[in-house]
Amino acid sequence: MTAERAIGPTRWVTAALRGLLAAVAALGVAELAAGLLGRASSSPLLAVGAAFIDLTPVWLKDFAIRRFGDDDKTALLVGLGVGVTLAALAVGLVSRIRLGYALAGLAAFGAAGVAAALTRPVAGPADAAPSAIGALAGMAALVVLVRGGAREAPDRRALLTGAGVVAVAAASGTAGRWLLRRGDVSAVRADTRLPRPASPARPVPPAAQARAPGMTPFRTSNRDFYRVDTALTLPQVDPREWTLRIHGMVARPVELGFDDLLRLALIERDITLSCVSNQVGGDLAGNARWLGAPLAPLLRRAGVTSGADQILSRSADGMTLSTPIEAVLDGRDAMVAVGMNGEPLPIAHGFPARLVVPGLYGYVSATKWVVDLKVTRFATDHAYWTRRGYADRAPVKTFSRVDVPKPLATVRAGRVAVAGTAWAQHRGVAAVEWQVDDGPWRQARLAPVPGLDTWRQWTAEWDAAPGSHTLRCRATDGTGHTQPEHRTPPFPDGATGWHSVVVTVT
Repeated sequence: MTAERAIGPTRWVTAALRGLLAAVAALGVAELAAGLLGRASSSPLLAVGAAFIDLTPVWLKDFAIRRFGDDDKTALLVGLGVGVTLAALAVGLVSRIRLGYALAGLAAFGAAGVAAALTRPVAGPADAAPSAIGALAGMAALVVLVRGGAREAPDRRALLTGAGVVAVAAASGTAGRWLLRRGDVSAVRADTRLPRPASPARPVPPAAQARAPGMTPFRTSNRDFYRVDTALTLPQVDPREWTLRIHGMVARPVELGFDDLLRLALIERDITLSCVSNQVGGDLAGNARWLGAPLAPLLRRAGVTSGADQILSRSADGMTLSTPIEAVLDGRDAMVAVGMNGEPLPIAHGFPARLVVPGLYGYVSATKWVVDLKVTRFATDHAYWTRRGYADRAPVKTFSRVDVPKPLATVRAGRVAVAGTAWAQHRGVAAVEWQVDDGPWRQARLAPVPGLDTWRQWTAEWDAAPGSHTLRCRATDGTGHTQPEHRTPPFPDGATGWHSVVVTVT
């Protein structure tokens, strides 16, 4: 190919790269504006990502959680990055035909970012600024790049112009990230000292942990505890500025600071939390030792008025969850938690405070970064997930799974350990049965537990014969209800069905 013929394709590639550089400049400057504003949620990518989560249908949300687990937000941001890259390349190509159309495209992307930022629950007018400023910067960068590379093929001037745009974008983005990190509360959390509980947790029996190789730990570490929420960036809440407001249908509104909360008679309890999105056999559940202030006395201090049936809780980032009041006032250990497994709550799990209400799925019981409790009615106020069709009241369903052997494992013939985990928080697990292929159901041995609000491990021994076999389990809770065989999806109030694994015996 001659040099003259090569110029044509080169011009289009160069034009596409101009669009990409303009988008990078826009995002970098927008990040700087968000940093100066001190609000990570106003960053265009994060604002658009959060809006996308809000618009995501239930089936897609469940698929993302099932497919990516705790990495669902990373997958979303990667997908957004790919989308922005493709759109930026397209804008660059359009600029080769008519610059005005390309500038209009950048303006449209900026408008989308502004709209997304302003729809955030805690947004103010200033949150529109990063997307608007970023779009203007991107448009200016595109104009500079087009004029700086007006020749038929890239030259030294064009390369210098592009390098300058990249430098500005990198400096702006780095400065913005640094400004946003100033609000990080990791050091404050490390310096937080929690008091001893007035009511310590019961000792966990040593035999609570099943002695089967590869078995799930009875207590889930903070690092391994599941996380399902909509926060693309973790709220950074300084306990020195944190307050909890209890208001609504109450006689005496209550407002507490973090030190006020720590001065209360705290309780310590082992409680299992589980997510409504958990599939049959899934791992969106964890057991931890929580420290916190009992929630029922706080409601009684406020004086709940007649007719109230819901607590609408709100997190620092505007997320709302709804909890049935009867589940808080019926004697269970509902709390405003400040500690998890002997240390302050991790930031990812709600530091400085969150709700923990045993026996309910997390979407109606476990508000992280909680700052507001409104006593109200289900008929009046609707929380984030209930507006999307999830059930108002969501007691955890009786659930069991086979943890050992793992699905599709290969084991040797002879005595094989079979073990698993079952839970029915606030009712307790009374029995677990297991089955090989379509044979008779057999009683498993249940490990002791410190109370009704934790999961319970079970074990059995199997005289395994060569071949392919299916192992199943089912649990019966403290009320006598046995886990049903028929499988139902998580939406709208939790999955049901027997868990099974297929193993090969050699």
